[in-house]
Amino acid sequence: MFQLRKANQRGHSQIDWLDSYHTFSFSDYYDPGHMGWGPLRVINDDTVAPGAGFPTHSHRDMEIISYVLEGELQHKDTLGTGSVIRPGDVQLMEAGTGIAHSEFNASTISPVHFLQIWIIPDRAGIAPSYQQTHFADAEKQDNFRLIVSPDGANGSLRIQQDVRLYSALLNSERTLNWQLDSARKAYIHVARGSVVINGIGLQAGDGVRICEEAELAFANAQTADILLFDLPDQ
Repeated sequence: MFQLRKANQRGHSQIDWLDSYHTFSFSDYYDPGHMGWGPLRVINDDTVAPGAGFPTHSHRDMEIISYVLEGELQHKDTLGTGSVIRPGDVQLMEAGTGIAHSEFNASTISPVHFLQIWIIPDRAGIAPSYQQTHFADAEKQDNFRLIVSPDGANGSLRIQQDVRLYSALLNSERTLNWQLDSARKAYIHVARGSVVINGIGLQAGDGVRICEEAELAFANAQTADILLFDLPDQ
């Protein structure tokens, strides 16, 4: 199965400082046909105006990943963490038994564009934690770089779920193949650019649910920033 969801089919919300597109149901956007894909629950494509942001708010029992595309995101939380997340950085906040945090555009001049991703953990009640790592573009160029995994392999951030998240920067006419385990499924989100996957063209904001596909062929990519979620078949 190869189920395409175009960027313009996503939910959309906008206020004076936030422009947000929702791949799956979130907040006031409710779509019973798009409640997630396995433990992948949220992909929000957020653009925050200069100097604005999300004031302190709480989460629990969720693995929350921030992936900055442009600009700088200022993070503070009740663990005492304070950091700025920039393009190439990946942040993983494990909310666990409870954590409060704020996220603000670190610039007063330029917007910040980032993806916020929520993954349901494999169990409730873990201790909250924070991780952040930079992955150089060279590691992702025409290659799927592991950035999140359950065992922290290859310098990836460690998540409390049987999920592996890969990031790739593709800009080549050559074909890049990906083998998918028959016992797993996948979700692909095109953050920027365009790419053809198994003969189907995808643009920025497009996503695709995948299962029972032995191989994925990525071709004709044009400045494509891609996230590939390798998920348990549950």
